[in-house]
Amino acid sequence: MMGTLASVLATKKIRTHSDRFRADVAGDIENVDGVLKITEIRVHYRLTLQPEEKDDARWALENYIEKCPGAMSVAGCIRLEHSLAVVPG
Repeated sequence: MMGTLASVLATKKIRTHSDRFRADVAGDIENVDGVLKITEIRVHYRLTLQPEEKDDARWALENYIEKCPGAMSVAGCIRLEHSLAVVPG
């Protein structure tokens, strides 16, 4: 997911070097009818931006998921949440 978001951000000329872009990921594993299943994945992105890049970054977050092979592979099976914290840079 992070790689796909970085690709979409690149189309907007937003840099995603490792010192500017990171993701914190957490998830839930639950017992579903006696079988342990991953039921939710939460991805919180943190991106250092210039003020004029903020709208493009929000657009990228809203639109990258349908281009993401990993996310599309589990959509409907695992709940996916994502968020973006913008750090002024």
